[in-house]
Amino acid sequence: MDNLTHSLVGAVLGQAGLKRTTGLAMPALIIGANLPDVDVGCFFWLEGTEHLAFRRGITHGPPALVLLPLVLAGLLWGFDRWQERRGTRPEARAPVRFGWLYAMAFIGCLSHPALDWLNVYGIRLLEPFSSQWFYGDTLFIIDVWLWAILIGSVWWSRRREKAGAEWMRPARVGLAAMLAYIGLNWGITQQASAAGESALEVGIRPIAAPVPLAFWQRELIFQAKGPTPIPDAMLGKWSLWRGADQASWRGIGGQFALVKDEGERLPQSLEQFRSDRQVAAFLFWSRTPVAACEDGSVILYDARFTDPRARGRFAVALPDVRCLEPGGA
Repeated sequence: MDNLTHSLVGAVLGQAGLKRTTGLAMPALIIGANLPDVDVGCFFWLEGTEHLAFRRGITHGPPALVLLPLVLAGLLWGFDRWQERRGTRPEARAPVRFGWLYAMAFIGCLSHPALDWLNVYGIRLLEPFSSQWFYGDTLFIIDVWLWAILIGSVWWSRRREKAGAEWMRPARVGLAAMLAYIGLNWGITQQASAAGESALEVGIRPIAAPVPLAFWQRELIFQAKGPTPIPDAMLGKWSLWRGADQASWRGIGGQFALVKDEGERLPQSLEQFRSDRQVAAFLFWSRTPVAACEDGSVILYDARFTDPRARGRFAVALPDVRCLEPGGA
């Protein structure tokens, strides 16, 4: 999920009562909720699509979720001691207890992979013990309805706190509403995927990908199967009110031959290109790879990201080959 959502979840957990456990509990929760995204630093040393194979992995796995909160708790504890030595520590701040500070940072960190699992991008929850990707297919990566629930509950709680009234209940109501909303969307995804399977009549459930704003709709993604083909995919639409729109199914990518410069045709398989670091990184990350023939070059996309504004960040060209459309020489 986006970092605003992660931060809001940390804030609403604090307003639900966890911030009373120790001084600096709220920073521990909010920063901890974003901490696994330190892997964004990979953009400084990785090139091309290599970041796809690195992100949402090692910093989101079990060892990191234990060690990162420890580092954060140590920094916050040290900051409190530093302020105390300088005489700048706020008088209103509660005593900082390291054990509780670590617990708050740990809870914040745990909320991060739980949210990241909810979208179609995927997360490697067991890294480094396993590189398997997990997908929740429940929420779009930026969900404005979830924003509204979380912002509203934090604002309501803070307002009551400033007025001297009971302030934890609004945040707890917000947490319950968030969980109910996630559960509703999970049910919608299951219904959409089952409806897509029925409409396709091929015995394979398509991915039901959430779309922006319209939480009652899903984009259905069906990955074509074959022995060793250049992958293709079909996209469809589903709505809670109208069901699967069978007329909307459309193919993306395409079928074509790969040729070397001297004209020798190659098998239509991607395995032969895994020696290329960029292609290998893309295929490790990609859930629904799709090849398109564009101006004689073969470009790999992922069917989850077909919007022209987004797919360029999730694409790689196959090296040293060109493509021929069906019927080409």
